[in-house]
Order: sequence, then C-alpha cells, then structure tokens
Amino acid sequence: MMLSLLLLIPLVGALSLALWPGNPSPGRMRTVALVVLGLQLIWSLLVLLRFDTGLSGMQLQESFVWVGSIGLDYRLGVDGLSMPLVLINSALTLVSAICTRDINQRPRVYFALLLVISGAVNGAFLAENLLLFFLFYELELIPLWFLISIWGGANRAYAATKFLIFTAVSGILILGAFLGLALLTGSVDFSLTPVTSERLAMGGQLVLLGALLVGFGIKVPLFPFHNWLPDAHTQASTPVSVLLAGVLLKLGTYGLLRFCMGLFPEAWALLAPGLAIWAAVSVLFGSLAAIAQQDMKRMVAYSSVGHMGYILLAAAAATPVALLGAVFQMVSHGLISALLFLLVGIVYRKTGTRDLSVLHGLLNPERGLPFTGTLMILGVMASAGMPGMAGFISEFMVFRGSITAFPLATLLSMVGSGLTAVYFLLLVNRAFFGRLAVTPASDAVSDGRLDVRLAPVAPRETIPAMGLAFAVVAIGLLPSGLGKLSEAASTSMAQLPALVAALQLAALHPWGVG
Repeated sequence: MMLSLLLLIPLVGALSLALWPGNPSPGRMRTVALVVLGLQLIWSLLVLLRFDTGLSGMQLQESFVWVGSIGLDYRLGVDGLSMPLVLINSALTLVSAICTRDINQRPRVYFALLLVISGAVNGAFLAENLLLFFLFYELELIPLWFLISIWGGANRAYAATKFLIFTAVSGILILGAFLGLALLTGSVDFSLTPVTSERLAMGGQLVLLGALLVGFGIKVPLFPFHNWLPDAHTQASTPVSVLLAGVLLKLGTYGLLRFCMGLFPEAWALLAPGLAIWAAVSVLFGSLAAIAQQDMKRMVAYSSVGHMGYILLAAAAATPVALLGAVFQMVSHGLISALLFLLVGIVYRKTGTRDLSVLHGLLNPERGLPFTGTLMILGVMASAGMPGMAGFISEFMVFRGSITAFPLATLLSMVGSGLTAVYFLLLVNRAFFGRLAVTPASDAVSDGRLDVRLAPVAPRETIPAMGLAFAVVAIGLLPSGLGKLSEAASTSMAQLPALVAALQLAALHPWGVG
C-alpha cells in the first residue's frame, strides 16, 4: 500500500475539499491543501527510505487484476527513473500551494484541482500497465485546463483551449499506439515488456514508435509541437506555471524514456540519429526564440523548449552516462524553471509588468527588489549551466554521454546551451541593472522614473524560492545522492539487449556517426 497511498493521499484530499460542508474561507481551503500536500511529501520521503538504490528493476510493487478482459491491471512500481520524479512532484505541488495567494474565486475548486493533478501525476510515474498510465496521463488534463481557463490572464480562454487541443491530440496518439501494439501482437498484455522483432516486425514498431514520439513530443514539448506552451505559461498564474514547467512537462520526457525507448528498443536505435538531430534543432530553436522575447515569462517558457531537447539527445545516445544525465536534467529543470517562474511572478506582482523594455534597475538596494534580483541571478546562472549548480552537472553528463555517439548533434546542443547565457543575460541586464524604472523609456516625464519605490517583498513570498535555490545549489555541489538513486536504472535501460545490438549496427552507418 505504500505506493497506492501516494495516489490516495492527494485524491482523498481533493474529495475532502469538494465535500467540505458549508462555505469555508479561502484560507481554510489553502491550509487543508497544504496539510494534505505536506503529508504526501512526507510519505514520498518514507518511500525513498524503503527504496533500494542498488536494484535496477521495479520495487515496492503492487498489483491486482482490474479489468482483465481488456488488459487493464492495477500495477504500480517504482525504480530509479520514477522515484526522483515522484519526489519532484510532491515538492513542487507543495510549493505551488504555498505561493498561491489571493484565490478568492472558487478556492475549494482551485485547491482540489491541484491535489487531483498531483495524484494523477504520481499515478502516471508509478504505473506499470500501459492503459493505467494512460488513464492517469489523461486525468491531469482537465484539471489543468480549468486552472488556466478560470484563474489565468486576460487571454486565458485562448491559451487553455490551445492547451486542451494539443494535449488531447497527444493522448489520442499515445492511446492509439498502445492499442495498436495489442492489435499487431494479438495480445492484451499491456505490461512494460520490450517489443522485439520476434513479436512485431520492424515496420509495425516504427509506426507505433512514431505515434508515441509525436504524442510525447507534444507534451515535452519539442519543436515544432511547442506552440501551446508559451501561451499557456503567459496566461497561467504563477503557481500553475510552476506546476506546469516543473512537473507536468516531465510526463513527456518520462514517456520518451519509459515507453518509446523501453518498449521499442530496436526501432528506437534505428531512429536514434534522426532523434539526435531533432533534439539539436529543438534546443537551438528554443534558445533563439527566447532571445527574441520581451515578456520575461515567455522567455522562461521558450527556455524550457530548449532545455527539454537535451533529454531527447541523451535518450537518442542511450549510453549509461547520457541516460543518467537525462534524469538529472529532468530534476534540475524542474527545480530551476519553478524558481524562475516564482521570481517572475514576484516581479509582476510588485511592478504590474513583465515587459523587459519597461523594467530597469530592480536590483536597486533601497527602492527595488534586491533579494528577488539576487535569486534571479542565481537561477539564470543555474539554467545557463554554471559550475556548482544543478544545471551544470546535468548538461555535462548529457553532453559527455552523447558526444561519442552523435558529435554533430551534441555540438549544436552545446551551442544552444551557450545561447542560454545570452538570453538570460539580456533578461538580467535589462530588468535588474541600470536606473530603477517601471515605465517605458519613451515616457514624456522620463525623470519621474527615478522616483519609483516598490513595495517590499514579504518573507512568505521568498521562502519557497529560497528553498528551490538551495536545492539547485545542493544538487550541483553534491550530485552523488541523485546519481546513486538513478544510476542502476539508467544503466539497466542502456543495457537492453535489443537496444545495444541495434545501436552497434547503427554506429556502422554514416548517418549514425553524424
């Protein structure tokens, strides 16, 4: 029951909020949600204590036949790939609830939806049955749509609808691939068993893998399926952006590793050179698009497109070091992007704008946001891969594990990593240095810009950001803990017999070494 409780705690908490008698205050709803999410985090840590880092397979498994006629079994398990993501989900959902302020419109529904999403994400990361994974994957769709469409910005309806359409297409492709697997193999076994040439011809594997690649590529998102993400982030509230970037995007990268590579190792190895180039294109596009942004939030959103490409590159290389780097990248991106969105939210609340042509001098020690600016500088340094922070160790491992397999794609991705420093330097230089100003430079009363005095930031607003900043630095300085947690699983994934054999053949092809 240890893993089932990771689902039951948030889902029962959401039901309790929905059935709470009377008309409770927003503060009470928030307190109940924080208690439930705190319990979920504590239970996640207890699961971690029971987790054996030396084992590569699934642990703490739970199973029973649910709807046996269609192959839907309730099967849960955790390994070194899913354990860090469960911890990130528990921590960042709690952070989202902590930084939620002034929710006076339907607070009962808001916090219940947060809890449903957290429970569904845990279920997706722990599911050992393909149909069970799909059910949890779809369960988080409608709650997130509500969070954007009800509590979002002025264009929230457009952003929420675009998110719904893209994610619905993603779900259709994933379900179609899972059902196609059953049809082509003549089996209703939806367990996590690699499909080899003995069970399914290569043509069928490539078709099903292609559907999964597009489905999970939308969720990641990878270029050119990224279009929904900047709008969703721009219109979403700060807590929802934290949850979206820090947790929900990882469902896509997790799917690439667990299902695309895990189910179709032979077909994956055949497509690996093309996937590496796709990763490099996504990295470069995300970085160049971020440079062109004036809205701080859209800039951080486009940076996610680039940074998620590193994970596809690592998965394409499929070496133990690269796959371990992919896990590090999922964790570090979750923490860093959550930190950046939190800080952008603070800037927006205090200044009323995110426009980089309007904001200047926020590091002013007397009348600006000096502590927020300091944390922002730390966050962008981590995202740019500065040594001593989580971003550096994850990118280094990805590049180190991929350079021998795909040198061209890796070098292009390294250029994208360098561009990260460019666009975040633009953000910091424009918004935080210079004379303090929160009005356009073309304002007729230009001298009045120097009289700005921003409201101080309360400690309760910065404590979540400080916690995330501490985690980013801690992983950068002491990566061995996360490495030990995931090393066995990443090594095992890289040693799938069919994958190793196919990669060796692909390496003999000229395309495979470029």
